[in-house]
Amino acid sequence: MAPPQESLGSAAPPAGAGRWSPRLWGLLFVLAGNMLIDALEVSAMVVAVPVAGQALGLSLTGAQWLITGFAVGFGGLTLFGGRLVELLGRRRVYLGALLGFAAASLAGGVTDEPAVLVAARVLKGFFAALTAPTGLAIIASEFPAGRSRERAVSVYALFGGSGFAAGLLVSGLLTEVSWRWTVAFPAPVVLVLFVCAVRLIPRGPAPAAPPPGEPRRFDTAGALALTSALLCLVLGIVSVPDHGWSDARTAGPLLLAAALGTVLAVVERTGARPLIRGRLLRNRTLVRSMAGAAALNGVNLGLLLILTVRLQTGLGWSPLRTALALLPASVPLAVTALLSRRLIARYGTARLIALGALGPVLGAALCLRHPTPERYVTDVLPTLLLVGAGFVLSFAALNTQATSRLAAVDRPAAVGLYQSAVQLAAAVVPALVAALAVGRTDDRPAFLLVTAVAVAGLAAGLGGLRTGPARGATPSTEE
Repeated sequence: MAPPQESLGSAAPPAGAGRWSPRLWGLLFVLAGNMLIDALEVSAMVVAVPVAGQALGLSLTGAQWLITGFAVGFGGLTLFGGRLVELLGRRRVYLGALLGFAAASLAGGVTDEPAVLVAARVLKGFFAALTAPTGLAIIASEFPAGRSRERAVSVYALFGGSGFAAGLLVSGLLTEVSWRWTVAFPAPVVLVLFVCAVRLIPRGPAPAAPPPGEPRRFDTAGALALTSALLCLVLGIVSVPDHGWSDARTAGPLLLAAALGTVLAVVERTGARPLIRGRLLRNRTLVRSMAGAAALNGVNLGLLLILTVRLQTGLGWSPLRTALALLPASVPLAVTALLSRRLIARYGTARLIALGALGPVLGAALCLRHPTPERYVTDVLPTLLLVGAGFVLSFAALNTQATSRLAAVDRPAAVGLYQSAVQLAAAVVPALVAALAVGRTDDRPAFLLVTAVAVAGLAAGLGGLRTGPARGATPSTEE
């Protein structure tokens, strides 16, 4: 998980741009360390899904919640998290999120109830949605503009990009002992970060007060509608294999998801301060970027889920061996943080996005040759390398392109919307993959679905080639 993009040039930095003081080094350690944990959580449960599912008596459609639960919390509440930070202040929200993340980790690690474990994963996603963008905002206000701030952001991005690979490795090692350690291990690390953060996180500017006589508008109704709709959608999807489309246990959640989506649309159109600004959804460049990034992330997690299950249950691989086998799909995230600026400066965003979107299409299509993997080198590794190449070429370019045609005032809200789309795909695509793969030995339907998602991402990328180079700040309603 790369850190959320944000405009870093608008904050007024403190005077002086010399060497970093010990306090700034410590602050960066806290922020980057927590970013590593946040990113690590995205992949931490991938390798543990088969073992945890077996221990809790869950089928693949039940165990997939260990992945999608985190994405539901992150994607469904990212916009709400930004509002909390705006109205309550960075320091208060950041410290509270650290404690909440640690508590959810412990609760998930000791429970035997699948519902409690899934709830803990949803909460961890929410707390990550609070700390990831807030950390970047703190960097913007505390590190002097110019090379100093760029170095800090690069370190932050590198930790975020490395987190996915670290999550696979840590999960592989800890799951060999017990899947519970994979869930619980962030707790002591985050508590150490919390102790340091109490001393190092600055108080920052006071939250903006509402006009006299007006309440602070959090748009809780919008946040609840979005998150509940996503939960119901995933529940309905994974209920299909067991109950069919017409059963109330499938149709009920799906109909409720549609109803909640309608409620969300009404709330956001009529609210005084909606979380989702309608004019942003009319910006085609932003929407294309959201579609491309969502497809890339969805394809990656969908493939990792099904390949992990088949490597462990089909080929009998251990969690650690599986984690090592999946590294080619995760290491490119760290590479992206190091190379992205130079690639974008040389080739521009549109060409990188279009070329990068081709990798996941080819990688997913290759899986159709051998729906049940038999040999790692021929049936799995080429797919992982192609998807990884897609991340190297297009992930940072998608982040950059998303806000390239927006006025500065709209960029923070657009970044939250973009990040939500990326995480929503991380919830829906693995759920669909699990529903198509459960109880089957032939994974062709699941791979066909992932290939279709990848093709949609390619179509979005090719659409960007038809537009001219990004202009400066333009009104949000323009392409």
